[in-house]
This record gives sequence, C-alpha cells and structure tokens, in this order.
Amino acid sequence: MTSTRLRLPSFTVQVFLGMAAGLLLGFWARALGEASAPAEGLRIVGETFVQLLRALVVPLVFTAIVASIAALRDLGNAARLVASTLLWFAVTALIAVAIGLTLGTLMQPGARAAVDAAAAIRPATTGSWLDFLRGLVPSNMLGLAASTKLEGGVATTSLSFNVLQIIVVAIALGIAAVRVGAAGEPFLAFNAAALAIFRRVLRWVVRLTPIGTAGLLGHAVVQYGWQSLSALGAFAGAVYLGLGLVLFVVYPVLLRVNGLSVSGFFAAAWPAIQLGFVSRSSIATLPVTEAAAERIGVPREFAAFAVPFAATTKMDGCAAIYPAVAALFVAQYYGLPLHASDYLLVMLVSVVGSAATAGLTGALVMLTLTLSTLGLPLEGAGLLLAIDPIIDMGRTAVNVAGQVLVPTIVAKRQRLIAGIAAADPDAVPAAA
Repeated sequence: MTSTRLRLPSFTVQVFLGMAAGLLLGFWARALGEASAPAEGLRIVGETFVQLLRALVVPLVFTAIVASIAALRDLGNAARLVASTLLWFAVTALIAVAIGLTLGTLMQPGARAAVDAAAAIRPATTGSWLDFLRGLVPSNMLGLAASTKLEGGVATTSLSFNVLQIIVVAIALGIAAVRVGAAGEPFLAFNAAALAIFRRVLRWVVRLTPIGTAGLLGHAVVQYGWQSLSALGAFAGAVYLGLGLVLFVVYPVLLRVNGLSVSGFFAAAWPAIQLGFVSRSSIATLPVTEAAAERIGVPREFAAFAVPFAATTKMDGCAAIYPAVAALFVAQYYGLPLHASDYLLVMLVSVVGSAATAGLTGALVMLTLTLSTLGLPLEGAGLLLAIDPIIDMGRTAVNVAGQVLVPTIVAKRQRLIAGIAAADPDAVPAAA
C-alpha cells in the first residue's frame, strides 16, 4: 500500500486563511457582544501570539546585532552599508511624505470632517525633540523600563523595553568584544550559539502566525468595527490611499529600478506585512520581518543590523504619510493656512522625527511633534483618536514593508545579493 502524505497549503495561503477566519469570527463575536466567550477567546489568542513574539525580541535583537558586528568586521564596506541604509531611509521617507502632503492638499479631509469639535482633547503623550536623546541613552543594560498604574485602588506594574537602547548597548558590546581580540572570542562564540537557539524558537513561533492572525484580526473587528470611519471618512481615505500608493506603486518602482523582482519581494515579505497589519506593532513583528529579509537573500549579518534599526527609525506609514495628512487635516479643520515653508518643515520632521520618537508610542507622538513644530493646536490630534486603531493597521503594514525594502535595496546595490530568488510556496519564513 502506498501512503499519501497530507500536503498543507503554502504558508502565505495559511496566513490568508487565518485572516479570512479572523474576519468571520470577528463579525460573529461582535454580534454576540464584546463580553462574549468567542470575543474573549479571540483576544486571548491574539495577545498570546504577540506576547510570544515580543518575548523573543530582546534576546534576538541583542544577539543578532552583536553577531552582525562580529561579522561586519570582515567586510570592508561596513561603513558604506550603514551610510547607504540611512540614505535610503531618507529617500523613501521623502517620497512618502510628499505623497501625504499632495493627497492632504487635494482631498482637503479637514474641510469635510463631520467630527464634533468637542472631541478635540490635548493628548496626554506628546512628542519632543529631546526624546531622541532619551531614546539613545540606555537607562540600564537591558533597555528595560517599569511603569506602575493605579486603577480602582489596585496597583499594577508592567515592564517594557526600548529597542533603540538595546541596539545601542548591543553595538557597544559587539564593538568592544571585537576590539579586545582573543579575550572576546568566548563571548562571541556564546552569543552565536544563543542566536542559533533563539532563531530555532522563533521558527516554531512563526508557524503559529495563521492562528495568531485570526485572533488579532478577529479581536480588532470585535473591538473597533468600522462605524467610526463615517465621521472621518475623507481623512481615512486620504491616509489609506497614500499608504496604498507607497506600498503598491512606489516600492515596486524602487524595486524595478534596482533590478529586483517585485513578485519575489512580496512573496517573501507578505507574511511580515500581514502580521504588521493585524498586530499593529513593528516591534512585535520584528523577528518575522528579519526572517523575511533573509529569505529574500539579504545576508544575515547585515539583516541582523539593518532590520532592528529600521524597526525603530524606518516608519513611512507612521512618520511620513500619516503626520503629513493629519497635519493638513488639523490646519484645514481649524481654518489655519499653511505655507510652502510649513510644507518643508513637515518634510524635515518626517525624515528626522522618526528617530526622535524611536522607542516611544509611534504615530501619536510623531503627530504631536509635527503639530507643535508647525505651531498647530495639539488638541487637533484628539479629533483623530476615534479611528486611530483602524488607521494604525495600514500604517504598520507599510512600516514593515519599508523595513524589508531598504535592506534589500542596499544589499542589491552593494552587490551582496544578485537578486531575489523565487519563493518556495510551501516554506515557512526562515528563522534558523
């Protein structure tokens, strides 16, 4: 007798099926109510998956960057790689913010908003250029921070981590280990072994992506729905149109110009883009994003450095398109004129502001930083909070795509890869 082996759909198809299941389960759970068991189950599944990814971020980022520093010592063009990466960060950010400003000017979302002015509340968290220095200087060796909240007489303490600080610490220790010579070799060998172990664990977690996607997207449907879009439909439309132009027009053009396959890029990067869409977190998606870059062909030693750095500073969605459209929305809503110099300021803030807000809560901080730089009322940011979770899904997807795109283009231009290999339709994104 011949036995037939059950052939599962490709990983990308599995993720699409997870999204479809999440939508169906989300609408069903929403009809039953947010307190229903199905709604709670979707929330637990989604949160558990994100927690698993976040648990791997700190050890993966630290060990991968230390290993990348050790590997880059043998490359004569390491400084050129870093400079080229920063240049492409700026180029793609400028293109994205230009699209955002154009759409905001043509579509006039603030002039057609049906949102009540009473919703204009000054956010509790605002951006500041000093946040750049705060984000760079580590508060401890692990980049960890603890915060305590008092609600209903009960104090709860939670831990968070600043990825930018972890990157700074890892770079310093990696350089030091290389510079001390033979004395640093045992540390580098241990780090390499730890990295291999964490990558294997990551591969196991990545296999759960379809299930996590169903939980995350289903919970988003239950919690937010789409009814909030009616009052701010023009604004949401302008933002998503800009995000779509960047993701499906600008990025493919840049890939073609640099001799790269558009279909190959999206086949490898799409699982990370999908996960970014439903998780709304570049940091939680970071391990999958790095695996996607390596699957395309970006050398591991470069991807281990460029992708974590991009996850904190490369935000075409949050730091370019969104603040550009939102700033014009606020100005139009309050009837305040903006001049050519203001447009230039928005472009400047978009290019360097993502670094100034690295490690903080992304788009809101970036928006308030843009508004304060232009002298616009910060209360205007409160008008947009009702649909921020829905907008954030698209913003994060574009962020993640850009975080794969730039290392790919730089690696191709520096002749580290010849092109993008055809994707294996049955492969799980490589993590080991």
